[in-house]
Amino acid sequence: MHYTQKTYTVDEALSKLQKYCAYQERCHQEVHQKLKEMKMIPEAIDYIIVELIQHNFLNEERFTKSYIRGKFRIKKWGKHRLILELKKKNISKNNINQGLREINEDEYIETFNELAEKKASSILETNKLKKKKKLVDYLLYRGWESHLVYEKANQLID
Repeated sequence: MHYTQKTYTVDEALSKLQKYCAYQERCHQEVHQKLKEMKMIPEAIDYIIVELIQHNFLNEERFTKSYIRGKFRIKKWGKHRLILELKKKNISKNNINQGLREINEDEYIETFNELAEKKASSILETNKLKKKKKLVDYLLYRGWESHLVYEKANQLID
């Protein structure tokens, strides 16, 4: 059985991508990838992306701020992880820095402390060094700054 992929006119693709961007904030890379999957030619991809930007369906600064707020509040990621993930999406340093300003410094430290304390109490390891290592690894993986992580680990496990 042969499966042929649907082909799209530029207008159909534009309409589909407007819905895609209206549903959730997207970055240029995600939209570009979606258009490539739809087998659009490079000229059509460029045209559609320009249209989406001009009609405010696509806005990297807005995407970055929304992404940072969401990943920080829901997944409790630290700044290092946020920066790393946004760089993977080819977001500019300027947009990343602007987005990071969305995070209130007091809320950032409070979230870090709550996360560290919750995780420390859930680690069942009895060996203090192994317990400390598990906590440190967990917090570093989540993207929290190492000076915060080591200071907190020493404070919680001694």
